[in-house]
Amino acid sequence: MNWLNQVKWDAQGLVPVIAQEHSTGDVVMFAWMNREALEKTAELGRAVYFSRSRKKLWFKGEESGHVQTVHEMRIDCDNDVILLKITQEGHEPGIACHTGRHSCFYSVFKDGQWTAVEPVLKDPASIYK
Repeated sequence: MNWLNQVKWDAQGLVPVIAQEHSTGDVVMFAWMNREALEKTAELGRAVYFSRSRKKLWFKGEESGHVQTVHEMRIDCDNDVILLKITQEGHEPGIACHTGRHSCFYSVFKDGQWTAVEPVLKDPASIYK
């Protein structure tokens, strides 16, 4: 059986993907993949996602240089979520978020509001042309 056929794709042909830093266990981002993106990720050993807003493949780091090297791909028990164990390349410490932070999950709910608790490591204006 083709391993791609084991994935439970949603109605749009997508599967949710969690990117987790291999060395620290930090969850750095959430994105989507279509069949081609997952196949390319396995083939290249680097994260390739599907941009729903642009409706095209998105090679993580294609603009920013913040490439994700994939060490391991896992699938959950329902075959409907992918977990990538990655190393975030391109800046030390790695920047996964378009806001210039290490993780997209940089806000904490506290006292009735969301508060940013992780610093901007690099100004996004200097990352994206």
